[in-house]
Amino acid sequence: MILTKDQQAILDGSKGETMAKVMKTLVMYGKAFDAEKMVEVTSKHNHLVTSFGLGVIEPVYQLMDKLIEADAVSQQTFSVDPRPVDKNVPANFIQRLVFNKFMYNKQDFYEEQLQKLGLMDKDAFTCTCYMDQVGNKPNKGEILSWSESSAVVYANSVLGARCNRNSGIMDLMGSIVGYVPYFGLLTDEGRKAKWIIKVETTKKPEAQLLGSAIGMKVMEDVPYVIGLDKWLGSELTEEACTYLKDFGAATASNGAVGLYHIDNLTPEAKELGKKLILKDAKEYVIDDKELQRIYDSYPIMWKKLDAKPKLCFMGCPHMSLQQLKDWTDKVEKALKEYGNSKVVVPTVFTAAPAVIKEFKKTEHYGRFAKTGIILSYICPLMYMNNPTCGKMPVITSSNKLRTYTNARYYTDDEILVQITKGGK
Repeated sequence: MILTKDQQAILDGSKGETMAKVMKTLVMYGKAFDAEKMVEVTSKHNHLVTSFGLGVIEPVYQLMDKLIEADAVSQQTFSVDPRPVDKNVPANFIQRLVFNKFMYNKQDFYEEQLQKLGLMDKDAFTCTCYMDQVGNKPNKGEILSWSESSAVVYANSVLGARCNRNSGIMDLMGSIVGYVPYFGLLTDEGRKAKWIIKVETTKKPEAQLLGSAIGMKVMEDVPYVIGLDKWLGSELTEEACTYLKDFGAATASNGAVGLYHIDNLTPEAKELGKKLILKDAKEYVIDDKELQRIYDSYPIMWKKLDAKPKLCFMGCPHMSLQQLKDWTDKVEKALKEYGNSKVVVPTVFTAAPAVIKEFKKTEHYGRFAKTGIILSYICPLMYMNNPTCGKMPVITSSNKLRTYTNARYYTDDEILVQITKGGK
């Protein structure tokens, strides 16, 4: 790997032993992917994936302490993935005991470390850091050192920033030293599409379902999607961006997609069009039948297949302000239609603290509160990682949550009926 004089000096110890180790870690990381050089991280803020204070990851806390002691802190302020626990989310005595004593018993300590390392704000905990209300939206072409899969794919695809799918801690390393290895999705060649996806559905496809189908087919490759603009339009409106948030999260979790292009819509596709497609690109056609096949292929992990849902999670990744408003309208209407005053399944909607704060200022919030739905900032995945919670019959329309836990997937329309009417 060719290093600049400044990079080599850091590696040689010009900024101390700890910074030298950070640089060495990044160089080794780059060599593993045949990176020829390092490039500067140019975004104003960073985003870290490791947000949870698990008692068993003591080496992480030791590493953080060494970085803080050496003043090897982030050159950028940063946001972090969601907090794992919220007392307002339903949990019995045993579940809370496991959360507080055996799982996330280092949460307060870890958050103090994050603040010393450069946390943007004490409540900057969300997987959707790019929301306008949060304030961590990178610009087109900026180089990032992020690692949260749903945030990385959104930044690359919808915003046109450049970032690889880094791992936790590696994101912080790049931010501390100010450089990342140049390979993969940072390069022009690495951003070209190896797949042509033709969307030929008769109606607007479910974002999470379409993303799942593409992710499972292309895995880590870059797809170029043709036909989706018919349903989303040719401008990145708030509605389109919300759709792509959920779509991208499914491609990244059901596969390992770090970048996708939507014909006539996403920035690079509008700029370069089909020049982004490699000559030997494979083709995958998605119609109604294919989406139904994907839906039917999902395994049901519940002990009792016909169990009554005990909890519903919506917001993985976190919901947008517009989603909270839209769902308030939909739930309110459905409850009236089915003759219920509140949801019949305990339901949790999750969103960024900053989005929740803004939502509480709207006229929708008072109506939302009457539905009985709980509004929280947590990560549903972290909740479900509790073994006493993971066994529960939980429903969701998040393909990410379905993939990583025992939660059962339903489409948005099916979820609406489940929580407002009940039944199987």
